Amino acid sequence: MSARLEPCVSIDFDSSALDEVVTKTKDWALMHGVCMRSRQNFSPDSINFAPFVLVPSTFPKKEFEKAIELQTLVNEMIYRIANNYEFLKTTLAITNTVDPFTAQLFKIYTTVQEEGVSQAIDLGLIRSDVMLGAEPEMPLSSFKLRQVEVNTIAAGFGWLGPSSGRLHRFVMQELGHGDKLQQLPENNALEALCGGMLKAWEIYNQPQAVILFIVEDISYNICDQRFHEFEIRKQNPNVRVVRRSLTQLGRGGAVLDAERKLIIDGQEVAVVYFRCGYAPDQYPSADGCEWDARLMIERSKAIKCPSISYHLAGTKKVQQVLAEPGFLERIFDDAEKVAKLRDVFTGLYSLDLNEEGDRAAEMAIENPEKYVLKPQREGGGNNVYGKEVAEVLKQLKDNPERASYILMDIIQPPLLRNWMIRPSTQPMLVDTLSELGIFGVIIGNSKEILHNSMGGHMLRTKIHTANEGGVAAGLGALDSPFLVDL
Repeated sequence: MSARLEPCVSIDFDSSALDEVVTKTKDWALMHGVCMRSRQNFSPDSINFAPFVLVPSTFPKKEFEKAIELQTLVNEMIYRIANNYEFLKTTLAITNTVDPFTAQLFKIYTTVQEEGVSQAIDLGLIRSDVMLGAEPEMPLSSFKLRQVEVNTIAAGFGWLGPSSGRLHRFVMQELGHGDKLQQLPENNALEALCGGMLKAWEIYNQPQAVILFIVEDISYNICDQRFHEFEIRKQNPNVRVVRRSLTQLGRGGAVLDAERKLIIDGQEVAVVYFRCGYAPDQYPSADGCEWDARLMIERSKAIKCPSISYHLAGTKKVQQVLAEPGFLERIFDDAEKVAKLRDVFTGLYSLDLNEEGDRAAEMAIENPEKYVLKPQREGGGNNVYGKEVAEVLKQLKDNPERASYILMDIIQPPLLRNWMIRPSTQPMLVDTLSELGIFGVIIGNSKEILHNSMGGHMLRTKIHTANEGGVAAGLGALDSPFLVDL
């Protein structure tokens, strides 16, 4: 039987009271930009409120504070990996032979390394995703942070994370619980992430240069993107943001000049911020123009967020190798830092075609419900769960493609009852589970870190029977933590 947290306040409403607070909160969300475009009925002229849970989710204060404190170490870990060519080359060697997408990214990486890097400074806007986990039948006090993954490209919800907290402050006051607002932590994610971009823009030191957002052809998560743009303008009215897709850039929308400055419509680009480019379907053209654009950006003097090395540092294979004994010690010479990071790692296993990979595959085939099968992909909806883990691994027996996956122990967080509110759907009282994301900002070159900070948080919640919880992918709901002592 799963462990269970208590809701932060009573969620027993009669139908009239529920309808009143839900209707008012939907309107609040629409009028405060807590929104997305509809995938089912897309129109550039309309938005829906983003799915949310009605009250904030109970979360242990001690573990939340541990995640906050740990983030600068996570940032430093990614920085060190991204600046370690031999580590990336060795770690991704087999993956590059079986996963064409990772191989194409690595080809760009090696090309730029051999030519000589034009821009020594990298900007990392990172999000470390964690869940509460414990062995079955253990008490709530035994639940500890377990790292799900580290996102190094297009780590979204810098707007929707903080705005979820504002929405829940409104709800708590409407429900007569204004005295509990101090248990909702402050969240400056938008200011921190945009501040990071502006620090990089200042380092570039060209007052007329712009910040380039790389976006999809259709942006469903439009509010989260646009509010970053508006916040940059708010913090520095002199900085202009332009938005382009990789396809537009690859079809002549950008050029490199003789000094390797990236030029768009006659404007020099200081910082490139990727909100796209992390999945194969975002490079759709037969002539490879999107890949040409990615290489051109990487060759340029613009500061990248992320650079190709930071992108590769966030791959699942790197995460799996770091969890192996002795590998973190290669990255850090500080035993205390290693211990703190290793404390939140969960079980991760290689599926390379060797004895170790065969043992991991057999282990998962025998008990598939205990594991998650992860390909080298970002963006949600890619992982394999339950009985399908065994089915996929049986199909991949003796197939080199198996090495393009890693295996992870499934994390079983405590359940929590809450109302799930989605557009065009009646409120549902359901058991949920949550995933906490902590943002980080790091700027540096291969020799030194120039800036390293924690940058706010976000919480996503899903129905406990759903395998994945990406809100932008249509699988989860916005949430915010309500901190308690367990």
